[in-house]
Amino acid sequence: MPVTQLDEEHRGEEILAVFDTAFGELLAADPAAFRVKFRKMAASAFAFYRGTACLFYHDLARDGSGRDGGTSGRGPYLDDRTSRVWIHGDLHAENFGTYMDSTGRLIFNVNDFDEAYVGPFTWDLKRFAASVALIGYAKALSDEQITELVRVYAGAYRERIHSLATGAKSDEVPPFTLDTASGPLLDALRDARSLTRFGLLDSMTEIRDFERRFAPGGGSIELDAATRYKVLAAFDGYLETLPESSLTRPDSYRVKDVVGRRGIGIGSAGLPSYNILLEGNSDALENDVVIYIKQAQTPAVSRHITDQAIRDYFQHEGHRTVISQRALQAHADPWLGWTELDGAGQLVAEISPYAVDLDWGDIDDPEEIAEVVADLGRATAAMHAAADDQSGESLVPFSTERAIDAAIAADEEGFAPLLIDFAHDYGARARADHQIFVDLFRNGRIPGL
Repeated sequence: MPVTQLDEEHRGEEILAVFDTAFGELLAADPAAFRVKFRKMAASAFAFYRGTACLFYHDLARDGSGRDGGTSGRGPYLDDRTSRVWIHGDLHAENFGTYMDSTGRLIFNVNDFDEAYVGPFTWDLKRFAASVALIGYAKALSDEQITELVRVYAGAYRERIHSLATGAKSDEVPPFTLDTASGPLLDALRDARSLTRFGLLDSMTEIRDFERRFAPGGGSIELDAATRYKVLAAFDGYLETLPESSLTRPDSYRVKDVVGRRGIGIGSAGLPSYNILLEGNSDALENDVVIYIKQAQTPAVSRHITDQAIRDYFQHEGHRTVISQRALQAHADPWLGWTELDGAGQLVAEISPYAVDLDWGDIDDPEEIAEVVADLGRATAAMHAAADDQSGESLVPFSTERAIDAAIAADEEGFAPLLIDFAHDYGARARADHQIFVDLFRNGRIPGL
């Protein structure tokens, strides 16, 4: 057997072992959901990369491919502070989009904080850089063009971190809004602005006996009385985790309906979840609110961070997800909270009518891609800067932007090349892994499916 085949066979076994650790329990409980998840991952190398944060961090820790020294938290740009900051954990080019913040502004920013944790800031940057390499390859960009895109991202991140660290005023580093965004980011914000709460409700609910209820079908699952009681008890626990400013009208607590759902997306396969329909901020039926309760997952990065103080900070994964998102995202969803159900931590948030993800489908011109990547670099820096001693949490009791700024300043010349080299190396690895995964899947080699 040729060496390449031996290497592929060994890597295939390694992928299966990582999948078993990350997905084994959920896969055994709901194989059908994982067949859907894995077919979505089979569609492209990028889709595979999106669904395999577990493999990404395994590789960083196992063989130093991240050049961070594995779990030691040491390496270029990492010290006692910069290896212990709040990170997104799954920062790739598609985890950006719009949301309505607690002040009523439409914002374009990082989204999806299910994998958020505390760790080295460079891990976020490398995960994003590799995703740029994968998108660039899929759009038939040359290695030189991909190199330039990662350089642009690194430069924009560096510039914004330095501005924040040196006391830039808020109008000098504004968030991306309808007034400040441009290009595809502005397009996403305009699309979000055209959406309505009534449109969301119309797609999920119906009026019965003069009251709004969830419509049957569409993936909803009718609950038996015992399960409904447990979900409502978990909802009562969730209310205690909301900031006092979240609800100003007592009727907003009133539950109108509850249904079950089953996660089948790339990131949520097999995770039980529930939708709850609530009275809105008036008696009018078009103001009702839909929230979801979803079992939170163990973040992939946490398996490679050994600091017990970080683990002990969180009550459970639902608490960890919410605290992390509140730290990383200024003016987060006012409905964001946590609870427990059947002994497992749950994330609770609104199903927002105003959520639009960044669509890379029509972003093909290299110059336009570069402009978008630069904006995402600035958004990444703002996210890292938000989660520090000003966030209200004691786990990161220092200014992250100043710590990161000082670390990069010690070796300005090496910062972009570090990300460029990693992007090319790991992009190639992910493309090869994707093909190995497809062969494993189509040949019935994944246990339990």
